[in-house]
Amino acid sequence: MNSSTTPNSEMQSDVRTPVIAFDGAITTVTVPLPNRCFAFSVTFLLNHEKLLSLAKEKPPLHFHPYQEEFITVLEGRLAVEVEGVEHILTSADGELSIKPWTNHRLYPPPHKDGESVTRFLLSGVDTDETYKLDELFFENWYGYQDAVFVHGEAISIIQVMSMFDAGGSYMSLPVWIPFSKTIARAMGVGLGRWVGGFLGYQPYYKKWSTDWGLACRRMKSTFLQRRFAIDDKVD
Repeated sequence: MNSSTTPNSEMQSDVRTPVIAFDGAITTVTVPLPNRCFAFSVTFLLNHEKLLSLAKEKPPLHFHPYQEEFITVLEGRLAVEVEGVEHILTSADGELSIKPWTNHRLYPPPHKDGESVTRFLLSGVDTDETYKLDELFFENWYGYQDAVFVHGEAISIIQVMSMFDAGGSYMSLPVWIPFSKTIARAMGVGLGRWVGGFLGYQPYYKKWSTDWGLACRRMKSTFLQRRFAIDDKVD
């Protein structure tokens, strides 16, 4: 885990329409940041009933083999777990670097009276890989979480693995398993991309994708996902 300093700016120019999830509990806005594949200003409303109801539900522990990710807290506190150790970050900590192949996850901090907002900058470097962490992945991931946690759709581990694979991300296995990260990546590709594609699970959906053309081009690169890449598809 490395940290450095990055400008703590509002970065309001050229922002995109926000992605709002969990009935407004989480807002993600794309912001310009040089030399990064993606950059989002993320806001957690800590007192929102949806976040409070999910306080004991941490997101999946995962890793990215190809991209370095960066986290900078702008307001409040943020919990970040890195290789099993929880860190509570504030703006005083500067920029946190999550190196490739590092098991991690981030989530709202343990609730404290008087705290109402956590706001942080999430960004990452680019990669030549077709599937990667970027705006398209986050749109679909937040859209699917809304379908499950807000609208009551049954969660599917194959769907999650399909979307994670499309984001160049793989769910972590216990560290005591030999070659756990290599096995986890193979499972993510095999189950998420190939088995998921055969069973009809898409990595991207038109209803959640701002750039559906990009989603189609990526899905056309995989044999069992090509059938989902229909430009006039209606979900």
